[in-house]
Amino acid sequence: MKRILIVDDDISLLEILESTLQYSNYRVKTLSECYDIFSEIEGFEPDLVILDYILSGINGGEICHQIKSNTATACIPVIIITAYPRIIESLGAYRSDAMLPKPFNLSDLLYTVDTCISKQSAGMSR
Repeated sequence: MKRILIVDDDISLLEILESTLQYSNYRVKTLSECYDIFSEIEGFEPDLVILDYILSGINGGEICHQIKSNTATACIPVIIITAYPRIIESLGAYRSDAMLPKPFNLSDLLYTVDTCISKQSAGMSR
């Protein structure tokens, strides 16, 4: 079962994402705040990370950049979700693998998650 780590400070959205992804046979861990993404990744070993762009204390783009800049975690796909897609497009998307503008359709989320995990799996099998 593939594992997905989600960080978003909107508890209602976390619950929806968790239910949707669990229903699609993913193991999900949700966080409403994250002070040390690397300890969370080490403990949960996610196959994919979903980050909200606007978080309290740090933005999800910076967390994504940290993940992608670390050789131990750079291969983990990261999807950024945001209500401000124009801002993130102008900043280069922080090397994320995908971006979903809020509000998004849950079928678009599942498609994006499946695509990112499939690409990661294909890259690992080579």
